[in-house]
Amino acid sequence: MSRTSAPRLARVLLLALTATVFPGAVRAQIATTAASTAGQRPPRAIRRDIPITNAIRRAMSAGVRDSTGKPGARYWQLRTDYQIDVSLDPTTARLTGKARITVHNASPDSLREIGLRLDPNHFIGTAPHAAPWVPAEITDGMQFSRMTVNGAPVNIASNAAPQAAGAEGARAIQTAQAASANAAGENTLVNGRSTNARIRLGSPVLPGARAVLEMDWSHKLPGGPGTGHRMTQRWADTLFQPTQWFPRVAVYDDLRGWDTEFYLGPSEFYNNFGTFDVNIDVPAGWLVSGTGLLQNPEQVLTARAREQLAKVTQSDALTMIVGPDEVGPGQATATSSTGRLTWRFHADTVNDFAWATAKKYVWQATRATIPGKGPVPIHLLYLPGRANVYERAPQITRHALEFYSKLWFPYQFPQLTLQDGPSAGMEYPMVINSNQGAADHETGHQWWPMVVGNNETWYGWMDEGFNQYMNILSAADAAGRPAVLDGEGQKYGQTSGNEAEAPMMWNANYAGPGFYGFTTYSKTPLMLSMLGGIVGDSAVQKAHREWANAWLFKHPSPWDYMFFMNKALGRDLGWFWYAWLFTTGSVDGRIESVKTTAGRTAVTVAQDGDMPAPIVLKVSFAAKGAPIRPMKNAVMLDATTALVTVPVDVWFGGARSVTTMLTFGTRPIEKVVLDPNRRFPDRNPSDNSWPKVL
Repeated sequence: MSRTSAPRLARVLLLALTATVFPGAVRAQIATTAASTAGQRPPRAIRRDIPITNAIRRAMSAGVRDSTGKPGARYWQLRTDYQIDVSLDPTTARLTGKARITVHNASPDSLREIGLRLDPNHFIGTAPHAAPWVPAEITDGMQFSRMTVNGAPVNIASNAAPQAAGAEGARAIQTAQAASANAAGENTLVNGRSTNARIRLGSPVLPGARAVLEMDWSHKLPGGPGTGHRMTQRWADTLFQPTQWFPRVAVYDDLRGWDTEFYLGPSEFYNNFGTFDVNIDVPAGWLVSGTGLLQNPEQVLTARAREQLAKVTQSDALTMIVGPDEVGPGQATATSSTGRLTWRFHADTVNDFAWATAKKYVWQATRATIPGKGPVPIHLLYLPGRANVYERAPQITRHALEFYSKLWFPYQFPQLTLQDGPSAGMEYPMVINSNQGAADHETGHQWWPMVVGNNETWYGWMDEGFNQYMNILSAADAAGRPAVLDGEGQKYGQTSGNEAEAPMMWNANYAGPGFYGFTTYSKTPLMLSMLGGIVGDSAVQKAHREWANAWLFKHPSPWDYMFFMNKALGRDLGWFWYAWLFTTGSVDGRIESVKTTAGRTAVTVAQDGDMPAPIVLKVSFAAKGAPIRPMKNAVMLDATTALVTVPVDVWFGGARSVTTMLTFGTRPIEKVVLDPNRRFPDRNPSDNSWPKVL
């Protein structure tokens, strides 16, 4: 018996046995085998609806969200108001603070715990982090010395650093202590050494009620050669750039309750909106910048600096507030009998607070003129030796603020500050840690997530991706040319099919290091390029603008975006959103054949991928010949060129190839190009032309 005949005999015996028990199964297998042998492929399955998860289904049932994509009639969100006093000791690089946080429970639920975001715990060495994000320094993390809820103490045993029993043993002890305390009706801090902690409450916070949290805390700001944004927060002991530096209350929303995601490094944030009153105590002579408006310039600034600040909004000129030679108390700042000054900042309706301070900052300022609002100051604080990387920052930032204000909605805040430091590409409300290199991009984040509060941790594409798309538009406008999105959508064909790529709707925290940047940043412009190829770029931007205005200072989900865009564009785009957001498929279109008979040309187009797309054909005619007859679904681009469009619906029946009949008459057709604007993902664009380009 040969080596090949034994398996064949085994299959025959299996079929015979199966035929006795399941005769229908054998017929199906024979039919499938025959079809495969004939080289036929099964029909293409096109999903046309938007998948609805349990979370969004519950929210829609509760009336918080609905199919219009606008906030539902019962939409709600928590509000958190912060009062913080913080002091910096440059010699130890340590922040010591007191926070009073008021949590307003606008939800219909009784809150039996309060989630906390303790991002400084990312640096304790035992916290999980994503590669290649490497903390610059191992620290002791967030240390609490006191915590209360509505005046009642919180058991903070779980905040103690692991002792000789080891990390696992310490965690077991902390868990047992927390369970015991909670059973006794006490407030208890749980997972206090994690970036995702919570306070178990002895008494719940009822709907419509509020809870006041008070905390005394401290932590060290890490310095050294970290890898990744936010992993280094100081340069030696003369410049500090605190970010995620205070205990934050996590978001509690209608989709998942408390946000329980860890801070792993790359993925960013999801925060509540509220008011911040922050008092920052630093050595006299050190300049401080941050979120919000400075409330006590008379106490911390020199008379000359205050005089210069008064000029900033009067022209586009760049005004020097504190020069490179003005250093120390009495020159850079006001003097102080104690050797220290307290800078007081206030910010309304923001979702975070960041600041920076340095011993020798240069401070310059200019303005942007916001349509419908007027001038707002742009502040730049940088080290004297880094003036070259801030030279173009005023013009870039001004253009970004003014352009995005026209594109989406007016800039919502009273000022914007660029802060120099180890993080050169990060954004917070009214603050960007950036020089001119990322000024446009980071300014764009003032729209999302700083006003339209997308969940960056889960759906980074709604934050970074939208920003990357509008950066293309801004760059073109700054150069005085039309924005070109042709070719962007087609690019995705070169990536589609890579097994390492996660779908865009996958939690960005776990998208993997190889594709986090692509899925979070780069894929959205490709998706919106294709959408623009279907409905027009201006229509996409108009619908996006309307969506953004509907969700000012709220928390939209991806479903809200998809539903809103469908309604605004007047299209059922479920097939589009499903293919782009929930899969990693592509179109992979090609011209299969072109045949002309008696003035009728049959163009057969195949789509080999799982993503459907309309058929768009650019038809070029001979310069001379019979008149070109009008044809349905066709427009003339010029005297000898037509654009033919066949709706995507032709694929919904499962076909893998579709023949379009061109009935322009007997004028010879010299060339046909599929997807001439290169908007649809295609692995091999070389087969999109007839005659085929060799």
